[in-house]
Amino acid sequence: MSKKGIILSGGTGTRLFPLTKAVSKQLLPVYDKPMIYYPLSILMKAGISEVLIISTPDDMPKFKKLLGDGTRLGMEITYTIQENPSGIGEAFILAEDFIGKDPVALILGDNIFHGSSMDKLLIDPQLDGPGATVFAIEVDAPEKYGVVHKDSSGKVIKLLEKPKNPPTNLAVTGLYFYDNKVVDIAKTLRPSARGEYEITDINNVYLERGELSVSVFEKGVTWFDAGGFDALYKAATFVKDEQNSTGNMIGAIELVAYQNGWISKQDLDDMCIHYHNSGYGGKIACSLL
Repeated sequence: MSKKGIILSGGTGTRLFPLTKAVSKQLLPVYDKPMIYYPLSILMKAGISEVLIISTPDDMPKFKKLLGDGTRLGMEITYTIQENPSGIGEAFILAEDFIGKDPVALILGDNIFHGSSMDKLLIDPQLDGPGATVFAIEVDAPEKYGVVHKDSSGKVIKLLEKPKNPPTNLAVTGLYFYDNKVVDIAKTLRPSARGEYEITDINNVYLERGELSVSVFEKGVTWFDAGGFDALYKAATFVKDEQNSTGNMIGAIELVAYQNGWISKQDLDDMCIHYHNSGYGGKIACSLL
């Protein structure tokens, strides 16, 4: 049984207007790559080669032009349209046929992760098991996110969606792993006060069943929700500085495909030549040295 992956890249991107008036947020540059490269690379590092991209009718042709059917990466990439931004939880209903009887990972198209311990977490066998796993990290403004609520003993008792008075500073990031029951759970959702099908409601169903694992990122893992001006700028600066100081590429999907054994060294070399003028291909080649 293979694990499937979903990248939710819909929405209107209003927090980035006017940048996103004519182009999808997830196609904006984050230093030297389109934003969607970063979440796609995370799914790839988790060993997921079958990926569904969900986006708007207007933006879908651009994603197809950028990524194609995934063949050049040794992957299978397909696409589904979300007509209206009705919430993250709707993704599993739209993706029902794609998911089939397999477990699935969902990542938000504007989420960027990096850290030495990240790769180890992504290959944890627990992620393929029953139940669900979400990842949390300490943030300065938890009221902007889903928040982990713990009791006095430290046990997680509820996940709260953008609470006005957060009980902790642990925010749930936009990376989720589920068993196949997530599709049926998503079908039971009712729109929230915001009019959306909330991913937090799905997570709370798993929690009530005793089937939710909340994994808190260790220090050294960096997370960006790059949906606003400052976060987008900080993410680009971080990628630039980290790559220049270490020589290691972040979010380079071609490189991850090679490291996974999905494409050959010749395939990678051909891609590097194709990207020679921008310098992107040279950075990939140098990261292998």
